[in-house]
This record gives sequence, structure tokens and C-alpha cells, in this order.
Amino acid sequence: MSATDWYAHKSIGEGLYWIQEKFFDSSNRANIWLLRGSHQDVVIDTGLGLRSLPDYINTKGLLGDDPQRKNPILAIATHAHFDHSGGLHQFEQVGVHSAEVDALANGDNFETVTWLSDREIVQAPWPGWRARGYRVKAVQPTHILQEGDVINLGDRQLKVLHMPGHSRGSICLHDGDNKMLFSGDVVYDGAMIDWLPTSRVSDYVSSCERLVGLVDSEQVDQVMPGHYHTFGAKRLHHIASGYIDRAGTCPARFSTFAWRTLAGLALRASNTHGIC
Repeated sequence: MSATDWYAHKSIGEGLYWIQEKFFDSSNRANIWLLRGSHQDVVIDTGLGLRSLPDYINTKGLLGDDPQRKNPILAIATHAHFDHSGGLHQFEQVGVHSAEVDALANGDNFETVTWLSDREIVQAPWPGWRARGYRVKAVQPTHILQEGDVINLGDRQLKVLHMPGHSRGSICLHDGDNKMLFSGDVVYDGAMIDWLPTSRVSDYVSSCERLVGLVDSEQVDQVMPGHYHTFGAKRLHHIASGYIDRAGTCPARFSTFAWRTLAGLALRASNTHGIC
């Protein structure tokens, strides 16, 4: 299967494209965002990496044909989990938060929580492909990101907001001028996952408090999440404040502990020989 068959995209406007993996039919299917700038283009999250994302972008002409565009695409992972980081190895420039650099450089498929089944891939990317052989390939990040870093695209800037909780290195990218937030898995319109081995509820609460503050200070109008559909500031406030209210309850604490234990056991069993 070619890259042009594997992916599909939609133009959101103003140099922003929403790309998805058509044959990855799962709640784990991540949104891939391509944002064009006058100086630098950025891909935010890269999906599974089963087909070439750069080939798709180039074949579809999503970067245009301006001969003055010199810089290679910068691929940024909002965090290291497999559904977001699997395609990073396809890019020359790769960015991730410092807390998850080692996981990517070492191909640590426990920390990338690599967990994929055959039923989620409704059409194999090549003959004989099986999910049990899937691993996130090791990649050495060229851009080690920290809180407050600014990624300069020329005509727009993205500020790095370290928002741990879902994972230790989770980030959001904030386009302050356009009041747009690329949120990864920090927040999306679905059940927020705080029970993975490197998740931490207390950090997640702090991150959600920060999200509420962004809304209250009118710094966000639109959220481009890591999964599902986009939403606005009112919905962001509702999701983040709802998590804060639920996180400290006894049922929530027990559920998180139980799921974290099970997830850790399952991931260690499936990735015992999966470090690559």
C-alpha cells in the first residue's frame, strides 16, 4: 500500500492540515497536524509510521512549490507514545520534551506504551504485516524541548507548554497570536488516560488547572487535540475542570491504581523482547 493510500488529509485553513491514517481504525488513532510557516514547517505528531508521512506530504503538495523554502520539516511529538511517535524516524528534524528523549533514543517500547492489535489495522500496509511485529523505531531527537521554548515558524510561533500527567513528557504547543492550542493527549474530548505506567494524577491535575487558566485568561479559542475532533474554549474548560473535580475521589484513585497495575503487566509482557 502506498503512502497516498494510507493517509488522508483535510485543509483547516491558514496553512494548517489535519492528517489521519485511514486504515488505523481505533480510538488510539492519533491526529497528525501539519502547520506551514514562512520559515519553518512543523508536523505535530506522526502516527504509527507504517507508511511514509513525508512522501504523502510531498506527493500531495501540502508544502507548496516555493523554491525559497529551505528548512526540512520539523516533526514534534507531543509525547512519546507509539500512536504519536511511530513516524518520527522518517524525519531529519525531530523534537520531543527532554523527559522522553531517552525513551525515543533507546526505542523503549515499554515507555512508548506500544500496544497494537491486528483488528485495529483494517487493511494491512503490506502483505504479511502483523501487529505483533510492530515496534516504535529508535530515533535520536535533534530538538530537545523544555517549558517555555518557542518554535519560530517565521510568520507564527509555537510556545512549548510542559503539561505532564498523561505521560512525563507531555506537551502542548500554543500559538498565542491565533489563540490555538495543539494539545496532544493532555486533553481531548474523550476519557483522559491517567493510569499508564508513567502517568501521574497529581501532575495531571496541575496541568488541567493550567488549561483552565488559559481559558480564563482568554488565551485559547480553538483546541487541536491528539485524538477525535477539534473543540473550543468552553469545552476545554468543561473537560479540564471536570477532570480536576473527579481526580481526587476514592473511586477514581482506586480505578487508576488498578488500571496502572494491569497496564504495566500487559506492556511488560508484550514488550519483553520488543526493545529496538
